[in-house]
Amino acid sequence: MERITSQKKVIIDYLKSVKIHPSAEEVYGYVKKKLPRISQGTVYRILKNFKEKGEVCEICTNISHFDADISPHGHFVCEECHKIYDLFGKFCKLDCKCVKVGKVKNYQIHLYGVCKKCQNKK
Repeated sequence: MERITSQKKVIIDYLKSVKIHPSAEEVYGYVKKKLPRISQGTVYRILKNFKEKGEVCEICTNISHFDADISPHGHFVCEECHKIYDLFGKFCKLDCKCVKVGKVKNYQIHLYGVCKKCQNKK
């Protein structure tokens, strides 16, 4: 079992405490306030490590965003304001019978479009 450093703890606690989907740069900005000596490279490496271990998911837009909620759910990305919304529901279940070639262990669903708020601005 890997040791959880204070750096890793601050990063994962932050990601679990927010409902937004912060970018790596936003995570670094937050962590830098708590741990002034941490480098940007360290934060990026820890995020990559968390992603590889399945402890966070990465949502790719024009930049990467991170989500510590690894429960089965999808994301809607607004292409205008770039806000990311969590999606829960029937289509986000792993028991989907639509995959005939094998058993699904993990997946990511990202839908892209324009959110209602941005639609109403027009």
